[in-house]
Amino acid sequence: MTLPRLLAGLPEDGSPISLADHEAIHGPPGESGTGLIEATARAGLHGRGGASFPTAVKLHSVSQERGPRAVLVNAAEGEPMSFKDRVLLARAPHLVLDGALAAAAAVGADRIVVAVREDASAARAAVTGAVAERGLRRRVKVRAVPVAYLAGQEGALIRHLDGGPLKPPAVPPLPYQRGLRGHPTLVQNPETMAHLALIDRHGAGWFRELGTERHPGSALVTVTGAVRGPGVQEIACGTALEEVIRTAGGTTEPLQAVLVGGFHGTWLPADHGSITLDDENLRRHGASLAAGVIVALGESACPVQELAQTMAWLADQSAHQCGPCANGMPALAGLMAALAAGRAPREYRQRLKRWCAQVPGRGACHLPDGAVRFLSTGLAVFAEEVADHVAHGPCDACAGPVTLAVAVPRARRRAA
Repeated sequence: MTLPRLLAGLPEDGSPISLADHEAIHGPPGESGTGLIEATARAGLHGRGGASFPTAVKLHSVSQERGPRAVLVNAAEGEPMSFKDRVLLARAPHLVLDGALAAAAAVGADRIVVAVREDASAARAAVTGAVAERGLRRRVKVRAVPVAYLAGQEGALIRHLDGGPLKPPAVPPLPYQRGLRGHPTLVQNPETMAHLALIDRHGAGWFRELGTERHPGSALVTVTGAVRGPGVQEIACGTALEEVIRTAGGTTEPLQAVLVGGFHGTWLPADHGSITLDDENLRRHGASLAAGVIVALGESACPVQELAQTMAWLADQSAHQCGPCANGMPALAGLMAALAAGRAPREYRQRLKRWCAQVPGRGACHLPDGAVRFLSTGLAVFAEEVADHVAHGPCDACAGPVTLAVAVPRARRRAA
């Protein structure tokens, strides 16, 4: 099976694919029912939303709970550098709905909620239109949610949808035990739902025709930064990083490093292009594909300024309800701002080391953990640039544009 899978047959004009064209390309929906859980386990599908958790385990967990159950399609996509879920919903909404309906049948859920960030008007319109086209308005609800990093956190999102604040709740219980309206809830992002739709149609063996043994299938990645053709690509898991950059048109300038995974991701040196994008290989380098974000940082950017501004943004986006977010994140952001401005205290290394060790694993969610990974790997890769800022203050590149900013890319299609 060649690529594309999820992005197959999309209209050239950028409009969403119709139901008739969708079924002409992918065939009618499968009828696996509860058999989808076993098929998903054999397929080895892991969630494509960030944590890479085994999807079959989530399906099984919800199916074993008592009472009414729900399915939540988490399309909040709070990661600023990611656009893959918005592209998928805007262009292939029926594939996502197929997956949500198949998942609902597998776990015994009677209702589906699709939560879309409020500024993603094209995605929301496309999925709303697809729901209407299928006559599913009573069963599937489309909800607009705030544009916020925490909106992507499943506990915070459920709390908000139920009328509460957009803040992670205390756990347990987890969503599979008590989610929407207190009912057991399956939470998956649109890409994971789309993969479920295809596994339901074609089976586990077909899914494994792409990817690696331990990280099978395909994945959507958002490629941005110093590349000629930024956009959303569908790749086979295990594709080399340098090939993904080539498919994006190559670089516009020599690179300093590549950020893999987004604002909770890992910085890799520019000479690591041969790394393959699969869980097993990335884990050896302390990285993961996470939200599928690849950012190429060109030599014209100031990496210290990138780290400082992103840490300030992450600290601002936190819920400020636990120690790491109320104290640790602002402290790290403040120290990075001082460092970028050439005003770092003499003991800045000791402070950074101590605070980066104290923050992870103590929050109500994983936002502080991811932020520290982003910062600590950046400090390691850009050690020379950090030392230069300490010794000489801001560099000429500090006045230039910031790479880690939102820029909406278009979907790119390719064949294997």
